Amino acid sequence: MTTFKLSIDGVRKAYGPVVALQPTSLDVREGEFVTLLGPSGSGKTTLLRCINQLETIDGGRIWVDGDLMGYEDRAGTLHRLTDKRIAAQRRDIGMCFQRFNLFPHKTTLENIMEAPVQVKGESRAKARERAIALLERVGLEDKPAAYPAQLSGGQQQRVAIARALAMQPKLMLFDEPTSALDPELVGEVLAVMRELARDGMTMIVVTHEMSFAREVADHVVFMDDGVVVEHGDPASVINNPQHARTRSFLRRMQSEPQAVEHIPESLQDAIAAEKHHDLKEDE
Repeated sequence: MTTFKLSIDGVRKAYGPVVALQPTSLDVREGEFVTLLGPSGSGKTTLLRCINQLETIDGGRIWVDGDLMGYEDRAGTLHRLTDKRIAAQRRDIGMCFQRFNLFPHKTTLENIMEAPVQVKGESRAKARERAIALLERVGLEDKPAAYPAQLSGGQQQRVAIARALAMQPKLMLFDEPTSALDPELVGEVLAVMRELARDGMTMIVVTHEMSFAREVADHVVFMDDGVVVEHGDPASVINNPQHARTRSFLRRMQSEPQAVEHIPESLQDAIAAEKHHDLKEDE
């Protein structure tokens, strides 16, 4: 299983009589950027939560970097790991949600330092050094002392990304990271994610931003009714879908307005576009 950064084999998840994930399999290579598309309730978020062990799977197996997640295989029988060992595995997976979930009483710098110090036991000096570097990486080097309430939604999400990166994860998961943002702020978050993709971060992103999936993704997965209906490179899945359910979903998405038509090449480009938008609004 070491060929892939992530391997999902026949994973199932149900909530009582409701089946959220039918047996689902997916492989993600190191440095690959995968987008999950599909209607609400199709199982995309559930799949991310199973990868990060926020949900206990009902069947199948998940490996991250060759490690079986959540279980130990003893002669073919799976035994659930202790909560402590599961928490240790989860440290290797970063996750950003729709809502930013920042500590409101802590500054941006403190938010980013918190987990490395409290969870990994890093020295405050080392955590602070990395946090400052990450703030620069997400274009917020001038905001170390700002509190979340003093930031825009896009800036808060960028802090949330930096906070996840502070744990030096092997894999990053994003669950519709721009859905709670005002449209003019979407570009800055997508630009940061584009730069992460260029840097070789292995990422899985649930999104409805079709331009993002088309321009940035290495691999696109379309899910519906708890199953992977179709997957492949963006040109194949988005431009030439083979399944009727995929075609129906894409027609509906293409008829809806998108926050951005093209993903900014850099965070600086995205911020410049926002300033231009604000100037036009003020005229």
